[in-house]
Amino acid sequence: MTRTQEPLPAAPPTLKVPAGPQDVNAAGDIFGGWLMGQVDIAGAVRAMERARGRVATRAVSEFLFLRPVKVGDIVVCYAEVAHVGRTSLTVDIATFVERRDPVDFESFTLKVSQARLVYVALDAAGAPRVVPPAN
Repeated sequence: MTRTQEPLPAAPPTLKVPAGPQDVNAAGDIFGGWLMGQVDIAGAVRAMERARGRVATRAVSEFLFLRPVKVGDIVVCYAEVAHVGRTSLTVDIATFVERRDPVDFESFTLKVSQARLVYVALDAAGAPRVVPPAN
């Protein structure tokens, strides 16, 4: 097994979740759609924090699958607000896995995806609202 150590972002992770056997495709890898869902959750968390309220996913501008995710991997998403518009927020999400070698149980990290999603800040009625200034 390749022992690729990849540098992690400096900020703490936004989401950390294990990949389980219920989420595999016919090849035994985790479904891309499952990974996309985790990335969307991480992006929304960061967007809600910055918008100080409710948001909705507007667009997936980019989603690159770099490596497969395996059962037993710990999926770790790092989300960062890249741009704030009037009512929207663009969030970059880098996703890594913490994987263990099955022979010696040594852990290593691999970057598995990179994504950019756009969220819209919403008011109580579900209409777009202005994103407040940063603190």
